[in-house]
Amino acid sequence: MKNLFYIIVMGTVFITTVTFAQEKYSLQTPYTPKFKLGFGLSLGAPLQDPYETSLGGDVRLQYDFSKPYSLTLTSGYNNLFVNGSKNDLGYIPLKGGFKAFVLKDKFYLMGEAGTAFAVTNGYNDTSLLLSPTIGYATKYIDLSLRYEHLSAFPTIENNQIKKGVGQIMIRLAYGFNL
Repeated sequence: MKNLFYIIVMGTVFITTVTFAQEKYSLQTPYTPKFKLGFGLSLGAPLQDPYETSLGGDVRLQYDFSKPYSLTLTSGYNNLFVNGSKNDLGYIPLKGGFKAFVLKDKFYLMGEAGTAFAVTNGYNDTSLLLSPTIGYATKYIDLSLRYEHLSAFPTIENNQIKKGVGQIMIRLAYGFNL
């Protein structure tokens, strides 16, 4: 009986969602694709040693090809700070992504992938960069939380040098239509 109730509830939610989505984003409703440009600041908490915090800025070009879906291209500069040392690691990220607004045209999910180029203190690694994101956007303001993984950057575990830095970052951005 419990399973039947669960199936009925899930079926009702699915049908309601599909019906609402068809009404809201009908193929009959014309949409003019547009570009947006955003400038953001990010503050992060690295999850591996020896990094204490991270700080960065970015520029994001966004192409809204439909009301709920967009393509993104993001670059900027981020710095992973090491406490008491001059071995901070600065890098330039270059990543592309897909953004989908999932709730009330404000909340979104985004996935980005790309490359991070180390540029400070003799680091010359290039790293794969993966970044899933959840966020909230208005006409001008974008606030998001993301996990960022840099596969080739050095970390320290049990006094041994390893590779792979993960960090959780919060981003606040100002954006506008072009």
